[in-house]
Amino acid sequence: MKVVLLKDVRNMGKRDDILTVSDGYARNFLFPQKLAAEATPGTLKEIERKRAAQDAREAEMKAEATAKAEQLKNKVITLQVKCGEKGRLYGSVTNAEVAEALEKQYGIKADKRKIDIGDPIREVGIREISVWLYAGVTAKMKLDIQPIQK
Repeated sequence: MKVVLLKDVRNMGKRDDILTVSDGYARNFLFPQKLAAEATPGTLKEIERKRAAQDAREAEMKAEATAKAEQLKNKVITLQVKCGEKGRLYGSVTNAEVAEALEKQYGIKADKRKIDIGDPIREVGIREISVWLYAGVTAKMKLDIQPIQK
């Protein structure tokens, strides 16, 4: 019997998957637990409509992220920090500081967990960072660490 999963079922599949299961398993377990419904032509059309809408949303979000990546490509984020005489910082530059500076300078919000600065930054200078915007879309940028002018 063909069924459509209404919820994620462990070791079977995810929601809206179409599966072929034995009649007894469907009648005695999946249907009473409201985990699945019979795959009728109407439900199959509904699932296709949902998938098409989801694919359209995904494509739109990826296009937005690609546009942001092009906008940020090869841009420089400038941060002014306290440091000693030889250019050694008193602390280190964090992802949160970079995200804040990115929003201030370019008006683009990025989650601090999606900014990769590599090793901790403890010296002034220019460094390459990457900002993850969407699955498969990252923007390479430069981070310019400058001492605060007194």
